[in-house]
Amino acid sequence: MKRQTHLRIRKAHRYLGLFTGLQFILWTLGGLYFSWSDIDEIHGDHQRNHASFFSKEISLVSPAQVLTNLPQAKEIKSVKLVDVLGEPVYQVSYFTTANGHAHEQTQLAVAATGQLRAPLTKQEAVQMAQLSFSDKAKVKQVEYLTEKNINGHHEYRESPLPAWAVTMDHPTNTTVYVAAERGEVTRFRNNKWRVFDFLWMLHTMDYQGRDNFGNLLLRVFSIAGMVTILSGFVLYFVSSGTRRQLQRETTLKARPKKFS
Repeated sequence: MKRQTHLRIRKAHRYLGLFTGLQFILWTLGGLYFSWSDIDEIHGDHQRNHASFFSKEISLVSPAQVLTNLPQAKEIKSVKLVDVLGEPVYQVSYFTTANGHAHEQTQLAVAATGQLRAPLTKQEAVQMAQLSFSDKAKVKQVEYLTEKNINGHHEYRESPLPAWAVTMDHPTNTTVYVAAERGEVTRFRNNKWRVFDFLWMLHTMDYQGRDNFGNLLLRVFSIAGMVTILSGFVLYFVSSGTRRQLQRETTLKARPKKFS
């Protein structure tokens, strides 16, 4: 191979390495953290108290009685029995129609009477968060999240709203998210999860939603990374001492012999 071509390959490999090298380090760093971490600790499962269950003797009205109090419901998605501070409550998910479009809504109802119930108050959400948290800790901060102010809590993305964000005064800085209209504790977010989420963002290169594996930037770097690896193989081949030795021997054999 001509020396000029050899130098071009080496130069291309060097610049590609600079372009993709930092991202390769971030991918590797994220992979190390993901593989060496306990996913249950990241999800906060070790901080959750065991769920309580109702006795089979509890008095419940038929869910059909609750549905009679929801004349606006066009279709029913699900009916679920949840525990709200020791009280059995029906969680009804249904669809309404407005301007030709279906909208999903959730309604709570007292399971013993069928009476509709208001969403969780701040006090109820704090109580549920503390009961679900395995360690004894005071509440440091409480925020009410709606569609308009969710940006400050990207860690709760794509989860039911409105919700109460109850942050504990705890070394793990855990925030317990309680969905107000669903009557449930939905998410635990601690410092380990936040590190995981940050590295996940660097891994996917989706710096806004963080979960889009099909974004253009990731595709560009994936292709550039593959070209960098292939150029390294080519550079190894053209720089191989064994290859040069074989090429030299082939050249010598191809020369005409001189006779004295």
